[in-house]
Amino acid sequence: MVGIKILCLASGGGQQGPILAAAGADVTVTDISKKQLEQDAFVAKRDELNLTTVQGDMSDLSNFADGEFDMVINPVSNLFVKDVRPVWKEISRVLKDKGVLISGFTNPLLFIFDDEEDMKGNLVVKNSIPSSSMDNLTEKEIEEFMKSNKTIEFGHTLEDQIQGQFDAGFIVNGLYEDDFGGSRPLDKYIKCFIATKAIKINIDKIM
Repeated sequence: MVGIKILCLASGGGQQGPILAAAGADVTVTDISKKQLEQDAFVAKRDELNLTTVQGDMSDLSNFADGEFDMVINPVSNLFVKDVRPVWKEISRVLKDKGVLISGFTNPLLFIFDDEEDMKGNLVVKNSIPSSSMDNLTEKEIEEFMKSNKTIEFGHTLEDQIQGQFDAGFIVNGLYEDDFGGSRPLDKYIKCFIATKAIKINIDKIM
């Protein structure tokens, strides 16, 4: 891990970044939330870690050069962007040839259910995929949602999540599933989170 250049993408909060920095990696954490990045800066200062924070959108990594990183770590966060495919393309651009992407995302099955009913323990199918937190809301409910400063979440298709990686130049060579730890009704039936490991392959070099 020493000397490996890692981008923790949409990964603010003082979790993944400081751990990787403690292992000796050259770590940059980028996130759209200034408050989340402040957590990384706090942990880095507290534990005397060398870590860089950059505020920015995961769909636009223009702050970084082509092929700048050996690895990108992207935890479950692309549910906050409407279109996930530009994210995969930007990750591919900033990764070196044969660079590694480890990404977590939500199984779209989670988003077909009514979230409020789910919290009560009831699985009620309500939404289609792709989906948005704004779907099926009345004008008044949308107004209340915006006033509450809640974050809009998007349910992406598995095609956009996995085929999107292929289309961006990745080969997926690992997959892992996880759940809420038993706290949600769906945990009894299926795991709602997926993590993939993928390698960027420069086709031009192969050809």
